[in-house]
Amino acid sequence: MAKLYRLLTEEDTSAFCHKVSDALAKGWELYGDPSYAFDQAKNVMRCAQAVTKEVDADYSPEMKLGQQ
Repeated sequence: MAKLYRLLTEEDTSAFCHKVSDALAKGWELYGDPSYAFDQAKNVMRCAQAVTKEVDADYSPEMKLGQQ
């Protein structure tokens, strides 16, 4: 059994909320508080949210975390 970790990032739009909602619907759990930062190169705010998930498999660097 392994606990997986992902950091979801996106511009501060509904796309970020959809990305997090999709992860939650697939069994991922929120880990900590969301973060926000200004991206000077693109002149936009960016969001980040860590998520974790327990899986019935041994961890491997080859795992496709988005498909778990």
